[in-house]
Amino acid sequence: MGRLFWKFFLIIWLAQLAGMVGTGVVFWLDRQHFEAQLERHPEPPAPALPPPVVDDGHPPPPHRPPPHRPLPLVPMLAGLLASLLSAFGLAWYIAKPVRQLRGAFEAAAKGNLDVRIGDRMGRRRDELADLGHDFDRMSSHLQALMNGQRRLLHDVSHELRSPLARLHAAIGLVRQQPARLEDSLQRIEREGERMNRLVGELLTLSRLEAGVATPQEEVDLAELISDLLEDIRFEASGRQVAVNCQKLPNFRVHANGALLHRAIENVMRNALRFSPDGGVVTLALTSAEGGRCRITIDDQGPGVRDDALESIFTPFFRGAGGGEGYGLGLAIARRVLLAVNGQIDAKNLPERGLRVVMEMPAELTEAR
Repeated sequence: MGRLFWKFFLIIWLAQLAGMVGTGVVFWLDRQHFEAQLERHPEPPAPALPPPVVDDGHPPPPHRPPPHRPLPLVPMLAGLLASLLSAFGLAWYIAKPVRQLRGAFEAAAKGNLDVRIGDRMGRRRDELADLGHDFDRMSSHLQALMNGQRRLLHDVSHELRSPLARLHAAIGLVRQQPARLEDSLQRIEREGERMNRLVGELLTLSRLEAGVATPQEEVDLAELISDLLEDIRFEASGRQVAVNCQKLPNFRVHANGALLHRAIENVMRNALRFSPDGGVVTLALTSAEGGRCRITIDDQGPGVRDDALESIFTPFFRGAGGGEGYGLGLAIARRVLLAVNGQIDAKNLPERGLRVVMEMPAELTEAR
């Protein structure tokens, strides 16, 4: 048993003992005061009465004062034992969850985040039980972060390995066939650009996850989407993919314009990538509840498995036919929306395709 248990035990027991002694002293003083009052002001004697006569004709024996009572040791020992047992029980009740928390923290400090103590609190409904459940949530969150870091490191290593392997292959080809120097240089340049894009997206994602402050301003959302649609329609024209958009309301949002542009662009490019040739991508900007706006982007692609709808927003996730991307676009989009108190979700359309919905706080202004 730890020091905390004995501290609680002594405090509780001494408090009970002090209460018992104090109560006894109060009664003792009151009795002494009562007896002193009797000595100073004795009651007048009752009138003498003839002694009663019993059947045998002899008077009863004279009245004798009650004998002196000894100290009640048995009740005192019983009270002392009861106070010891109650102090032990209360100290155990308080110190037990603290010991469990200490053991859980020691395990977490050693890297074991699988320890959970909420269920071991039993039916407690006090602050110590709440602290145990808070520890479980903290451990789960830390475990998810550490697993995400390990997975991210593994995925980054995997993604960098492929272009590095192609770079080595191109260099080896130049040494073996110097006449193909120009082709090899073009290959090296393309792989260098891919690595540069990957590193840039990773840096953006890491800054967003770390919560690095970025300058924010009032952004005209309709103007931002209009500029974005021009680029998307130019790219979609090569595959005869139509990009439909109704008239955009005049929403203004407080955000980083460049990051918000990139978030919406990532979703649009993702929809364009998975839409078939001759398909349709639709964007709509509408009002939402609570002073928010909603951006809805629909495509006619194959959609996503229902159990993977949440996973598409994690880094390096790729669905069927993942294309040329690195699986970071939607992850960056989610972090950008979270930074402006927004959210992004996805669901499959009834017939075919995927719908991505983005919401964020916005102010609707009058048309200029």
